[in-house]
Amino acid sequence: MQRKLMFLPLLFIALFQAKAQSELSVEYIMRDPSWMGTFPSSASWSDDSETIYFRYNLDQDPADSLYKIQLNRDQKISKVSWLELRSRERDEASYNADKTLRLYQIDEKLMLEDLSSGNTEVLLEWPENFADPKFLANEEEIAFSSKANIYIYNLSSKTIRKATNISTSSKPKDNSKGNATDLPWLESENLELLAVVREREEKSKMRKDYRESFQDGEVEEFVYYTEGKSPVNLQLSPDGKFASFTIYNSSNSKNTKVPDYVDASGYTVDLNARAKVGTSTPAQAEIGIYDLEQDTVYFLTASELPGIKDLPDYVSDYPDKTWEEKERTVSFSSPYFSPDGSRAIINIRSTDNKDRWIAEIDLNSGKLKTLDRQRDEAWIAGPGIGWSFSGGTMGWLPDNKHIYFQSEESGYSHLYLLDVSTGEKKALTSGKYEVFDPFLSKDKKSWYFTSSEVDPGERHFYQMPLMGGKAVKLTSMTGNNDVSLSPDEKKLAIVYSYSNKPAELYLQDNKAGAKAVQLTAGQSDEFKAYNWRDPQIVRFTAEDGAQVPARLYTPDPAKKNGAAVVFVHGAGYLQNVHKWWSSYFREYMFHNLLTDLGYTVLDIDYRGSAGYGRDWRTGIYRHMGGKDLSDQVDGVKYLIENHGVDPDRVGLYGGSYGGFITLMALFNASDTFKSGAALRSVTDWAHYNHGYTSNILNTPEEDPIAYRRSSPIYFAEGLKGNLLMAHGMVDVNVHFQDVVRLSQRFIELGKDNWEMAIYPVEDHGFVEPSSWTDEYKRILKLFNNTLLQE
Repeated sequence: MQRKLMFLPLLFIALFQAKAQSELSVEYIMRDPSWMGTFPSSASWSDDSETIYFRYNLDQDPADSLYKIQLNRDQKISKVSWLELRSRERDEASYNADKTLRLYQIDEKLMLEDLSSGNTEVLLEWPENFADPKFLANEEEIAFSSKANIYIYNLSSKTIRKATNISTSSKPKDNSKGNATDLPWLESENLELLAVVREREEKSKMRKDYRESFQDGEVEEFVYYTEGKSPVNLQLSPDGKFASFTIYNSSNSKNTKVPDYVDASGYTVDLNARAKVGTSTPAQAEIGIYDLEQDTVYFLTASELPGIKDLPDYVSDYPDKTWEEKERTVSFSSPYFSPDGSRAIINIRSTDNKDRWIAEIDLNSGKLKTLDRQRDEAWIAGPGIGWSFSGGTMGWLPDNKHIYFQSEESGYSHLYLLDVSTGEKKALTSGKYEVFDPFLSKDKKSWYFTSSEVDPGERHFYQMPLMGGKAVKLTSMTGNNDVSLSPDEKKLAIVYSYSNKPAELYLQDNKAGAKAVQLTAGQSDEFKAYNWRDPQIVRFTAEDGAQVPARLYTPDPAKKNGAAVVFVHGAGYLQNVHKWWSSYFREYMFHNLLTDLGYTVLDIDYRGSAGYGRDWRTGIYRHMGGKDLSDQVDGVKYLIENHGVDPDRVGLYGGSYGGFITLMALFNASDTFKSGAALRSVTDWAHYNHGYTSNILNTPEEDPIAYRRSSPIYFAEGLKGNLLMAHGMVDVNVHFQDVVRLSQRFIELGKDNWEMAIYPVEDHGFVEPSSWTDEYKRILKLFNNTLLQE
């Protein structure tokens, strides 16, 4: 009788699988992606706006190569030759104000190219490595950096002068007033005992004094000594009066080791990997301002910034701890000089992630005047905001008066202008959408940018007047329009994709309503043979009333089996509910396979995802596995109430952050999820990296509450369903150690409803088709065996 009972679930699965079939299989979709075809990326233009260059792979090379389409010819796709590729190399390219001249370097040669005539000349051959050649405001001089100093080349006189005098050595000690008693003991004793040696020293000093007597009245040359530190990011103000440089104080960290068990040597080799959150002192940047007229150097200090000693709100959760009110450490970007060089601004970010200041530098004294402060009790981020040493979207308008930057002040990342003289700030864009990658037109009279104004799941290209006004939408294809504007600003090269259509290259005139013409058609016949689904974008209501976006895949009613799978995207701050071809294309194809087999699939942009503004982004602050998990649970409720899903037949899966949520779901929402596949999962956030984790959870030493309620390893006793863990053994991002430690917890807790698949040659992002295939066969087997039983 028991054998018959065991046979019934297997019989049910066999009967179901005979009914629901798919043209797809895991082996088919997880092959090398080249089977799908070749798809363009990274479009750019020739200087004459007649040729589009892009990454492509028509010849089935090991990697994408550079291809081109010449618009003034037959518009055929051709691979760029090695000679042409070499001729297009423009290391450190920069332009004059009207972009008629271009500077670039080839090896140790500084080249000047006249873009109107096409003529190129070698300005100089420098004996050392150099970098960052730029025109000064007068356009008669060119500044470049070499060996920790800045040099200036004059186009008229063909002469070079050294603008700065920086030495990385230590400042020499002044022994001019010394005597024998000031000398080291051994030297002093030697001179006292040996008369000949003493006489020679005295004669040497007399000769030196005689030479120096001819230099009376000359001013000693100024040298700034860095005491062994190497200055980087050297730049000269456009008026040639000031220089700036950065000195980094290296971080103090204990890096981890990841063992590689399948190294070619046959030995186990330790791979160097990142440090763990809170265990390192982040690198600090000191910004030096070199006054070339006064021959002096000073460093910027953040001590006068408003709120520099502010404590974060979470300290109230630790009433028994004494919190010292002290000046917080900050990260400086490089200064941004105005076009005429008379002014400079700088982006400053607190290393506790709570503040971003934009300040003007008094170039004569080094004092900072705060122009804008953005405070976020969670963490500062968002499109165009920048990171530790980067200012993100920031710069000056040509009037030397207004600066531009992006801010989440309104709750969404928008473009702002600020009058440095008056402090008046103006939002150029506004609304419940985000702005991406704004830049000035060639004539400096308008802005170009991409935004999500139409819909969070679409990206379009816009043009807007310089000082604000109506933004004109230039693209019209629904999906993602990744635009490269031609140098003459008459054409758009668009890498466009839709939900079920991988990227293709299009050409469009630069005007609203113009028709986009397709230039590539890269889908293979194999790929086109299947009718790939266009997932429906839905919104469901979360427990706190928020409207949560999701992609929904619904099966043919005749095949519907009542089971559902929830997919959890990785990266945390990433958007996957949109109307363009997903970077998760393998998972997208797997969802088509699942839907063919009768599953309902839901792919959620849970709290923490990108694309929906500040509040959505920070919804996971101090509690990962809080709202981001409850959004998954509420998604299942939506499926049960609206799509006939059996509450006892729901699984979920995801990788990286998605693997973390899968673990939290099976530990803390086991009544909702029967099975889950956790891939390359974070199991303890105290073991992840500093840059990402400290934003969201602060540090384990300062905010242990956040780590304990956010880390799956503390909730392992809650596992009730069926768990598959899969992890690459040479993962230098989320270390294999994560699942090893969790496995030991399961063993100690007596759990036996879990299994683990390990991949000895894989890092965090799998590469080998065999690994992808094995992993997803196991995921499908898990769902078929556990969700299709009655």
